[in-house]
Amino acid sequence: MEGKDWPSCMKCSQGVLIPLSDYGRDGASIMYKAWVCSNPECGFNLRIDNGEISLGRVIGQSNK
Repeated sequence: MEGKDWPSCMKCSQGVLIPLSDYGRDGASIMYKAWVCSNPECGFNLRIDNGEISLGRVIGQSNK
């Protein structure tokens, strides 16, 4: 997916939503586990954990 194809952030209308991937417990790749706004002042994020969608969680550094 190219940057020009990323959806606009509907919260701030200035950034685009960038997809992030992760690895599951068994090491399997999870494509697009989260989407974050490219505008650092906005901070909007959408995340999938165990099949549930979370909106707007505080973004921070991982301790892992």
